[in-house]
Amino acid sequence: MDKYTSYCSGTIHYSDTGEGNVIVLLHGYLESSDVWRDIIPELARFSRVITMDLPGAGESDVFGSEHTMEFMADAVRSLMDELAIEKVMIVGHSLGGYVALAFLELFPDRLRCYCLFHSHPMADTDEVIANRKREIKIVESGKKDIIYPVNIPKMFADCNLEKFETELEYMKEVASRIPAEGIIALIKGMISRPSRLDLLEKGEVPLLYILGRMDNYIPYELFNIIIRMPKNAELVTFENSGHLGFIEEKEKTVNVLREFFENNFHN
Repeated sequence: MDKYTSYCSGTIHYSDTGEGNVIVLLHGYLESSDVWRDIIPELARFSRVITMDLPGAGESDVFGSEHTMEFMADAVRSLMDELAIEKVMIVGHSLGGYVALAFLELFPDRLRCYCLFHSHPMADTDEVIANRKREIKIVESGKKDIIYPVNIPKMFADCNLEKFETELEYMKEVASRIPAEGIIALIKGMISRPSRLDLLEKGEVPLLYILGRMDNYIPYELFNIIIRMPKNAELVTFENSGHLGFIEEKEKTVNVLREFFENNFHN
């Protein structure tokens, strides 16, 4: 069910499904909470599932010219307070993972565990920053609709494009509804975010790390070179996924999330 809550000078759109201990699902760039629609009923069989449109995306308001990861993490905290939820498992997809790491830094006592789903803890490289700034210029010129037809197909493994053609078109539709100002605010927030590699490696909170073997955005082979996984972390590789494992391998996603969730909430 669609719901809304006040935050700062605007409104955040969210959904609240199921009962029990809580999973919060945070979407990625050029997405909204709608991308979780097929997986919510499966997760709600064993948990209470909260999704939210991050500031600037979906039906949530744009709050300024830049939405930092810290600002969006605080929006998650504010929603938890509104709903009287003390501790959660956050599942952050891509950009949502950056927000999850900011939440870990700011509010570690509110996290039972977290999942980085096709995400990473590093700051943007100079090359990535240059690409993001080009996207900002495109959006500022009134041509935002030329971005997602290029970016969205790359989210799927190349071999999955035909199989998930319907889902691909839906993802494009979701992206098309994001306002230009929201896209720019999110891009600027990603550019300015710091590395949180050290925070991840400290292992203060149990981590589930999900990677796609065929991810076009996060090269799989770089993972073990850059990140030293803490002892309380679990790494899972989705062999048949690109950047959208919750679509490309839905059943495996549910099973992996359920096992990690139950291990951390029920033990």
